[in-house]
Amino acid sequence: MRKQRLHIRLTPQTLARLEAAAASPGVTKSALAEEAIRLYFDPERADSQEAVLLRRLNAFDLRQDAIERDVALTLETLGQFVLYWLTRTDPLPEGERNRAHNLGQRRFDYFIEQVATKLSGDNSLSARLFPETTHVEQSDRKGE
Repeated sequence: MRKQRLHIRLTPQTLARLEAAAASPGVTKSALAEEAIRLYFDPERADSQEAVLLRRLNAFDLRQDAIERDVALTLETLGQFVLYWLTRTDPLPEGERNRAHNLGQRRFDYFIEQVATKLSGDNSLSARLFPETTHVEQSDRKGE
C-alpha cells in the first residue's frame, strides 16, 4: 500500500521541535507525524482522559458533600445557640450594659482566637465529628 502525501503548516516553534526530534538516527518527520496522528485517534487515549475527568469529578463531589454537611452542621449549631440565647437571657439593666458589652467583647475575641487555633490544627470539631472524611479531604487538598 502506497502512503499518501500530506502538506501541513506548522508554527515555527512546533517545526523546530519536530526537526530536533527527527535529528535522531532512524527517526523521520513523517514517522513522528504519523505516530502523533495515530495517538490522537487512539480510543484508549480518549478513555484515559475520560477516566481522569471522572476521578476529578468524583473527588469534587465528595468535597461538595462534605461542604454541604459542614454548612448544615454550622447552621444547626447557630440556630440552637440563638434559640438558647433568646430564651434564656434576661435583658440587662441600663447601668450594666457598658460593662457587659466590654466583657462580651473580650469573650468574643477569646472565642475567635480559639476558633482560629482549632481550624489551623488537627483537633477541630469537624475532625472529631467526622474523622473518616477529614483525612480524605486533607489528602485530596495536598494532591492538588
